[in-house]
Amino acid sequence: MNETASSASGTRHVVVVGGGPAAHRLADSLHARDTERRLRVTVVGEEPWAPYDRVALSTRLADTGADLSLPDTPWDDGHVRLLTGERVVEVSRATRTATTASGLELRWDDLVLATGSSAPVPDLPGREHARVYRTIDDVDALVAETRELAERLGRAPRAIVAGGGLLGLEAAGGLAAIGAEAAIVHSGGWLMSAQLDEGAGRALGRIIAGTGIGLHLGVRPAKVLARSGGVVGVELTDGRRVDADLVVFAIGITPRDELARAMGLELGPRGGVAVDTSCASSAPNVWAIGEVASFEGRCTGLVAPANAMAEVVADRLLGGAAEFTTVDDATKLKLAGVDVASFGDALARTEQALEIVYADPARGLYQKLVMTDDAKTLLGGIFVGDASPYASLRPLLGTELSSEPAAYLSASGVEAPAGDELPAAALVCACNNVAAGTIRDAVDGAHGAHEAGCTDLGALKTCTRAGTQCGSCVPLVKKLLEAELRKSGQAISRALCEHFAISRQELFESIRVLELASFEEIVERLGTGRGCDVCKPVVASILAAQHGSYILDGGRGGLQDTNDRAMANMQKDGTYSVVPRIPAGEITPQKLAVIAQVATDFGLYTKITGGQRIDLFGARLEQLPDIWRRLVDAGFESGQAYGKALRNVKSCVGSTWCRYGVQDSVAMAIRLELRYRGLRSPHKLKFGVSGCARECAEARGKDVGVIATDQGWNLYVGGNGGFQPAHAQLLASDLDDETLLRYIDRYIMYYVRTADRLQRTARWIEDLEGGLDHVRDVVVHDSLDLADELEAAMARHVDTYEDEWAATLADPDRLRRFRSFVNAPGAPDAPPARVEERGQLRPARPDEIARGEAVLVAGARIPVREADA
Repeated sequence: MNETASSASGTRHVVVVGGGPAAHRLADSLHARDTERRLRVTVVGEEPWAPYDRVALSTRLADTGADLSLPDTPWDDGHVRLLTGERVVEVSRATRTATTASGLELRWDDLVLATGSSAPVPDLPGREHARVYRTIDDVDALVAETRELAERLGRAPRAIVAGGGLLGLEAAGGLAAIGAEAAIVHSGGWLMSAQLDEGAGRALGRIIAGTGIGLHLGVRPAKVLARSGGVVGVELTDGRRVDADLVVFAIGITPRDELARAMGLELGPRGGVAVDTSCASSAPNVWAIGEVASFEGRCTGLVAPANAMAEVVADRLLGGAAEFTTVDDATKLKLAGVDVASFGDALARTEQALEIVYADPARGLYQKLVMTDDAKTLLGGIFVGDASPYASLRPLLGTELSSEPAAYLSASGVEAPAGDELPAAALVCACNNVAAGTIRDAVDGAHGAHEAGCTDLGALKTCTRAGTQCGSCVPLVKKLLEAELRKSGQAISRALCEHFAISRQELFESIRVLELASFEEIVERLGTGRGCDVCKPVVASILAAQHGSYILDGGRGGLQDTNDRAMANMQKDGTYSVVPRIPAGEITPQKLAVIAQVATDFGLYTKITGGQRIDLFGARLEQLPDIWRRLVDAGFESGQAYGKALRNVKSCVGSTWCRYGVQDSVAMAIRLELRYRGLRSPHKLKFGVSGCARECAEARGKDVGVIATDQGWNLYVGGNGGFQPAHAQLLASDLDDETLLRYIDRYIMYYVRTADRLQRTARWIEDLEGGLDHVRDVVVHDSLDLADELEAAMARHVDTYEDEWAATLADPDRLRRFRSFVNAPGAPDAPPARVEERGQLRPARPDEIARGEAVLVAGARIPVREADA
């Protein structure tokens, strides 16, 4: 079966061999640039999938149905065509044909090799039993095998991941998340030794080890041990044996250059197709991009260089003269729940480079800036544990900083300077090679960037491609957009994100009026696309506020962030904290004893919070239901510490005990907390009730503050802590109990309806036209005739409230979200947990399971070591 190279009109045929991210970027760029349709593009991929985001493979481990597809290119529109499941097996330079395994012969005028790379497995005994972590099929197979092993063995499978780089950490974290007991074997002395210095690598190692992932550093696997066709362990180069049921290699990449070798192309010293600055190979009309391309003797597996190469080739195919001049090694990732970033000369190889380091091993933080010897010009940086400075510092690479370098390290506690204006050449989006000047020009409509100007974030991302890949630069892109709009006197768009052109307030009202109940309905009626990390949690919060139903039902689980899905706060080591509600801080000795016993039995760290609650740290995901059950049975419920909702109502002891108290502040605080508990809102809410003007409950630092007077209660609103502390302002004075509740009902529900995403009450009041006076008119004087409607909405919330922990415990289907492996204790199909006592087995208590004293019985008794628990 043959295809001709060119049509009668002289259209040139470009065949792209490979269907990965680099091929996708090239096809997308050619489709956008080739407006005259001088080229016809065919992309040939051997996988059955359309091009997908390999960086997001870990999400596929957690959810085998996750769609990783890259933004749609209009395939098969007569200009660009995609062939999936077709492997090119032969290319002829003489006849300019590419032949697939199925016999399809494609004639080409230009050939682009984007064949990517493979995951290597060393030539060692037992290598046939090893698995790799590279493609969707690899990941799906790992999930299936992990589940099968758990079911067959009756315990968490032991997984060894060879490789302590980006892929290895991602694989180990993903396997641990689905219930495997994971460990990493790495030849380097510390993790990510190619990207991080020793201090950062060891800090990362402490954090990773704290999540329960084992580390074997400075060694390699020497042999994969198998018995009866199944893996039983790994022998290391130092002679030690590590037990394992699954072995995964993620030790880097090997360029897929077999076609190039057969064609006789010049190769790099370590393989790959040797290319010049135009990304051209040694043969005419043959190009190479992505992981198979060897530039200056080096192949790289990062997204940004692959995209840059694709753009260069697209430009060259259309007659341009673009050049690929350097490999950008900057990386920012979340590995096993830990933020890691590096950029520039991170390892300080520049002569006389100066390193400014902040290291706090106890907090798991490591931050470093590499500067010129005069401490003025930024050369690079590394961040572990807290990578928040990365987005603003990465574009300043090679420029002079306006302040002392230490001020830019967030962990030092010093406020970062705000005066660094990004130069036009500063790289904002490394993935797509977009500079600050390009973004400003696109906003202004200057230099032909976009005639009308891109005045909202969605249009700006489409126009410049900034923020469309990993997304880490989006906050900086938005900051540049708003700065340019302010300079030109234009109104700043209130669009929620590129998928919803309306504000959160408009979205809330539209959902309410149209009575929409699912994300799919909402996107179909009010938005576009498939949503993002901005709009999904917002929609989930709105639906929870309006319907009051269980937050993970009805497809809403996938909209929530990590904390809401787990109903607990994830900590930096990957474990969770549990915060039971203690209204107004009032608690009985019996309940205190329950918390103490739970903390003891599960080995949890306890901390009394500033909000008069007790925080329990260090719980694993699968332990959460057992912890909740003990707490719920004792009369506790969720404190919603994980949600954008009411956190707590702080109080003093009031007139019951204090000789200065004039009202019962404890009783009122309890009443308020039980009334507003669980209400989802744009941001977290904190209340305070003081029994007199001495203000011991610090009520004026809260979103809602209530202070007792001889005549009743004074109501203050709009106070909060955080990055921009604000004192609450007086809304109404000398209120009786029922009037106070009515006003708070109206105030809170008005805020929930009209505030922006993640907007605290203080900023909300500031942004409202009329400020506090407007709020007073609405709440006290009912100027908008909304009082009855707002009160009714709050009454519905109060009537439909259900504790989320108790609701989870009562439903086996909901509990399955918290199972770490197929037959985990408490699962409907799990074997019973038993503990030996006087030669007999009796049912085990949760604390015995947590300490590893119990056994899971499935036919024969299976001992569980402490490390297995």
